[in-house]
Amino acid sequence: MTREYPAQPLVGLGAIVWKDGRVLMVRRGRPPGEGIWSLPGGLQQLGETVADGIRREIAEETGVEIELLGLVEVIDSVRRDAGGDIQYHYTIIDYAARWVAGEAVAGDDAAAVAWVAPDELHRLETWAETIRVVEKSRVWLD
Repeated sequence: MTREYPAQPLVGLGAIVWKDGRVLMVRRGRPPGEGIWSLPGGLQQLGETVADGIRREIAEETGVEIELLGLVEVIDSVRRDAGGDIQYHYTIIDYAARWVAGEAVAGDDAAAVAWVAPDELHRLETWAETIRVVEKSRVWLD
């Protein structure tokens, strides 16, 4: 499966992981988005449920165990190259989640991890959609 110039959309899974009023963020270590801060996650594997895939990806990328709270958003991310061809196409499924256990460490394809207060997200180099879904996920908090 190729991420760049794919034959079909790829399913990306992510979580807005909350702990003590802060959100878990990762700085991407590989393209696309290398160096950009984003929500932790990755690609769904064949035969894997969305819920299982999110829990797996968060554990691989950050070492954190989570409890899923609910669906926040499904986002279409299509990036075209200078010639107009589709270079990347992801359908991203983001869930709200609560930290359960584990110390957050950069693993897998993450260059760094951080717990960030939502009002500090604008200081990070991140996608506007990330800030929007973090705000939207607040409805899942107690």
